[in-house]
This record gives sequence, structure tokens and C-alpha cells, in this order.
Amino acid sequence: MVAIRRLDFDETIDSFADKLFASWYPTPAEQANQTLLVMDTLSNNTAIRTGAAIKKIMSDEIAQSVASETVAIPLREGSKYNQAFLGAGDRLVAVLSGQPDPGPPSEQQINIEGTFTTAEDTDDRSATVWVVVLLVLATAIPMATYFWYVGLPGR
Repeated sequence: MVAIRRLDFDETIDSFADKLFASWYPTPAEQANQTLLVMDTLSNNTAIRTGAAIKKIMSDEIAQSVASETVAIPLREGSKYNQAFLGAGDRLVAVLSGQPDPGPPSEQQINIEGTFTTAEDTDDRSATVWVVVLLVLATAIPMATYFWYVGLPGR
């Protein structure tokens, strides 16, 4: 498992994983029993590469599920990188040792309902009346106060 801070400008997580897998395991014989999980912590993108012998034990669907669900769910819940790698490691160990796939962690769905009133539920007429009355009062009260202090002209 590899975690990097960020990728170069022209690099994608998949191309980086391919280059790293080929660099660490240059021959097909060395690549056969290897699995590499790469994560970019800046964008939380992940990629997984497996050798030919691993593909017989672990299908490509399970490998992609490890990269896209097992790692991604803890990251969406608050950047829990350690939990993401531990969960991916536990799942990979289980599948590669011949045990049944435990599956990705369960993601809790938060149902947030709005507590505000919709536009259809509000009464626009009474609000308009209140605004007009307050504007008239805001204009009339200062004028009346001025005439009361100054007095009526011509007295």
C-alpha cells in the first residue's frame, strides 16, 4: 500500500500505479503474486494493480471494490486514512488467504430533511401588508417627530 501527497501535473493515479507496479516488479514472474494499492491523499483517488496469479484468486470486481469502496468510505466519513488502509488490508488478506470476501464496510446514510417552510406554505399577502405598514410608519414617525420638535411653521 502506498499513500502519496499529490501527483505531478500530467500524472493520473492509474498511470502512477502502473509505473510504480512496473518499477517495483519489473518482470512478469515478479508481478504474478503482487498486489499494489495506491492512494493520492490530496484528491483521495485510489488505484489497485494485481498480478496474474492474484487475478485467479481475487477477481477484478473485488479489487476495484477494495479501491473504490473499502478505501473510499472511511475517507468520505472524515479523512480516516488509517481506517481506510486497515480495512483494505483486512479485506485483501481475507480474500487472498482463501476466505470469503467480507465486502466493503457499510456506509451510513444520513437523511437530512429541511426544517424550513416551503414557498407554497408561506402566506405572501400578510408579509406584504406588514412590509408596507412598516415602511409607512418608518417614514411618518420621523416626520411627525421633526414637526413636534420644531413646531408648526408660521406660529
